[in-house]
Amino acid sequence: MTAGYQGLRERAAWLDLSQHGRLRITGEDRARLLHAMTTNEVQKLKPGQGAYVFFLNSQGRILGDAHLFCFEDHFLMNTEPETRVKLAEHLDRYIIADDVTVDDVSDTTAEIAAEGPQAAAALSAAGVPEFPSEPYGWLAWGARTIAHVSSTGLDGFRIFTPLAEKASLEAALANLPEATAEDARTVRIENGHPRYSEEITERYLLQETAQMQAVNFNKGCYLGQEIVERVRSRGLIHRVLCRLEIDSTEIPAAGTKLKLGDADAAEIASAAFSPALGKVVALAYVRLPHNQLGTELSLSGVSARVSLVT
Repeated sequence: MTAGYQGLRERAAWLDLSQHGRLRITGEDRARLLHAMTTNEVQKLKPGQGAYVFFLNSQGRILGDAHLFCFEDHFLMNTEPETRVKLAEHLDRYIIADDVTVDDVSDTTAEIAAEGPQAAAALSAAGVPEFPSEPYGWLAWGARTIAHVSSTGLDGFRIFTPLAEKASLEAALANLPEATAEDARTVRIENGHPRYSEEITERYLLQETAQMQAVNFNKGCYLGQEIVERVRSRGLIHRVLCRLEIDSTEIPAAGTKLKLGDADAAEIASAAFSPALGKVVALAYVRLPHNQLGTELSLSGVSARVSLVT
């Protein structure tokens, strides 16, 4: 059990997420365009607020996800490293007569997170004066922005800072252990917290991911809405993302099938060994109606069970 992993679970740890994408979106039509391109309510966001969104294609498949933070004169769009260029190009294709500019500021900024049960107390000790209380909300901290966002499913905050201030921020957090990418991945799978490019891809429909905080069913039209509404009204999904516990120390590969009796019942999307549980945890797409808590499945004769519906 590493110090970073233990810190995330028991107190707090910091993570360097600077490899993520950060896009600055300006122009008078920025809110209207983002509202029409994403699954969540954007036009009603006020400065200091934010939202988690999906970008869909016309077939309702998920192109990527992002956190949007509303400022007085721009939006900051925070996305996974794999979708930084993809989503910037996707937005650019739909900017026709709109007054919107998308600037990639990933290389001139840094992104540091503090996550864990005592993340707020740890950041307070590091000099952070106050914290946003609402999910996806943000506050200014000098030239930095601190947002209430987690990458592991634990309580956490993300600090966006000019690149020149990254070293001083890391020094301020020196009392905390640094969590590695593998530490964070293990903890987020333990918490049933999916990540785009691993558990969520273009293969899946929005409802299959169970990330319903990313969608607003009362907003106006947006790209892919017809499919989302059709799935909602007709109940067309046959699988949903769940967390499993597997009574083994052997980590199954993505794509591994689990059975209920002789029938395929689930497919692994990601898996990791949990030091705290002493067994493997996994995120898997489980066929309905087998997604009930406690449902027993089999992985090559090894027992597995649904332990969390995400």
